[in-house]
Amino acid sequence: MDKVYKKMAQGGLEFIFSSSKINTEKIMLSIQAILTLIILTIAIFLFIFTRLRADLIALMVLLALGISGIVNDKQVFSGFSSSAVMTILGISMVSVALQQTGATNLISKWIFKLGKQNETLVILLVMLASAGLSLFMNNISAVGVLLPAVMSLTRRSRISPARLLMPLAFGTILGGMATLLTTANIIVSGALKDAGLHAFGLLDFFPVGAPVVIVGIIYMLTLGKKLLPGENSKTMTEPPLALNMKLKDLYSLDANLTQMKILDSSPLAGIPINSDLFMRSNINLIAIQSGKILKANPQPTTLLKSGDILLLGNFQADQTALGLARDFTDLSNQVFSDDSHSLAELVLAPHASLLGKTLTEIRFKSKYDLNVLSVWRDGKPISNQIKDLPLRFGDALLVQGSAQNIHRLHDQNDLILLEENPDAVIRPQKQWIAIVITLVTLGFAATNILPVAEIVLLGAVLLMLSGCMGINDVFQSIEWKAIFLIAGMWPLSIAIQQTGLATALISVIIRGFGSISPLLLVTIFLFLAMIFTQLMSGQISAIVLIPLALTASSTMHVSPQAMAMAVALGCSLGFPTPLGHPVNIMVMNPGGYTFKDYLRVGLPLTFLAFATILLGIHFVYGL
Repeated sequence: MDKVYKKMAQGGLEFIFSSSKINTEKIMLSIQAILTLIILTIAIFLFIFTRLRADLIALMVLLALGISGIVNDKQVFSGFSSSAVMTILGISMVSVALQQTGATNLISKWIFKLGKQNETLVILLVMLASAGLSLFMNNISAVGVLLPAVMSLTRRSRISPARLLMPLAFGTILGGMATLLTTANIIVSGALKDAGLHAFGLLDFFPVGAPVVIVGIIYMLTLGKKLLPGENSKTMTEPPLALNMKLKDLYSLDANLTQMKILDSSPLAGIPINSDLFMRSNINLIAIQSGKILKANPQPTTLLKSGDILLLGNFQADQTALGLARDFTDLSNQVFSDDSHSLAELVLAPHASLLGKTLTEIRFKSKYDLNVLSVWRDGKPISNQIKDLPLRFGDALLVQGSAQNIHRLHDQNDLILLEENPDAVIRPQKQWIAIVITLVTLGFAATNILPVAEIVLLGAVLLMLSGCMGINDVFQSIEWKAIFLIAGMWPLSIAIQQTGLATALISVIIRGFGSISPLLLVTIFLFLAMIFTQLMSGQISAIVLIPLALTASSTMHVSPQAMAMAVALGCSLGFPTPLGHPVNIMVMNPGGYTFKDYLRVGLPLTFLAFATILLGIHFVYGL
């Protein structure tokens, strides 16, 4: 027998096995396959047993594949233009806009309010939110929307990111199993249609996928919770209010705050803040309570009214002459807990042009639109007469104002911003614009009218054009580790396909078809999909396996939908390694996770999900 032809999936793929000819090309292919296997083995060893950064290991893999000639010059860098990388780039930009406009704070506050700092309940809410979103949108998009909200939640609840970010990633993967809208599920459904078979509908995955979601959540709330890493000092940050409270205590701010009520007879009633009378009164106004409205760092044109309560810093004027009376309502906690206003500490840069000048000479208030509440000098705060105090090198300034004005100090050469509230809402006026653009973007992404990466990048550009975020902030906030990890490992998946490693194992199984039972055949392809997903992306695994699965189903007279379901859901079993799914990589750095963490937490979940999928396919398709 010179050649044996096996046609896969009604002509979709064709494999040729030769028994009489062994040419040079086949020998070279075999050598390349061995080299690829060696590189893969070394990479796995480095991921598990070394302290090298995952993105550095990925770049080493990329270089090894390129220098050895296993992949060509174009393929070695193809990961940087892959749809997964572009989608992560775009959704990272969208996440910045949602954070800077305060949209993610809404989600964070909602979960925090319901969770009540109960870790188990918070994990449940995070997983329900992530699984729910992934039912209707791309998994990467779901994590991109929720990641900044969950990071804010970790600061509010004082729960380590290591305890919440893996449940976030796993929740999205689990939710994607219950819907058609996951990429691997769409691929196998399209293959069924192309083969002239009944394709999957939107809800066809739900009977099998929904029990997997339930089992996965129960696992993460019980055994999985115990296996999660503990508090990671490298990722733990202070809660949003802690920075304000710390600075208040450090500078003894409460002792220098005064609240005054404007009386009916006050000459200040009816005049704006920027009037000559108010300016001459040497009043450091921090906030105004007018009726039920609290205005922190009010605009210069704001009119003062009788009955208004003024929160003042370092007040030393004649209150009788100004028609003011002491008020004992505590406004400071409300002002300093405002998401869009904050305290900040600045130091004078060496050789700053401000050295030797007073705050009055600098016109600090009008120039930066910030209130200076105190000056730290010689190990203690100075609060009296600070407007006429010449500044010198080593001074630190305690300032109060809008988060947007504080954020702008990053562009100043004279002042160095020591700390900034990571949850500060820099552009609160753009919140609903950001929400609408994001919802429209995700809505179009779910329809698959255009590639998800293009739609998400378009949404990111619209958010920048609408002023919801600054481009400099975008590039500072992108998770570059995830980008280089995916791009670096991308050529490895190409090599696994091109060298024949991907088909070698499958061809052996195809040749060995005999008295194998339908359920065991489904089990084999589910297992192959799970293994291939750890080595290649779920999308590529689905493309490689689905024609083989359809051929096997025809040969063994097994439901093609059952085989396709096994392949699709097996491609979502990316829990044991960070390489199993891009969302695992997205949370790896902020969560402080290692390869071992994913293996420890993800492997039991994989076994449970595997068994649940098999049971679901058995009962739904009668195998």
